[in-house]
Amino acid sequence: MRRAARIDANQEAVVIALRAAGAYVWIIGLPVDLLVGYKGHTMLMEVKTGPKKPLTALQHDFFANWTGGTLVRVDSPEAALRMIGVIK
Repeated sequence: MRRAARIDANQEAVVIALRAAGAYVWIIGLPVDLLVGYKGHTMLMEVKTGPKKPLTALQHDFFANWTGGTLVRVDSPEAALRMIGVIK
């Protein structure tokens, strides 16, 4: 039996910032943390607490093989807002 994945400490702040900017956010957990819709665009986001925090084996495989739309890793609300184009 698989246990629930641990949520990174900054995920709530990322979600709050995205929603405040007008994005529609679903917390999906697997294979990445967030499904984000903004101004007609869809992206998948993996939230980590820092750039050096490693991806899990599942996430590493997903990032290596994903052939769909935008897939990003973010480590702060500012990085998430940058990815949707709200800040430069």
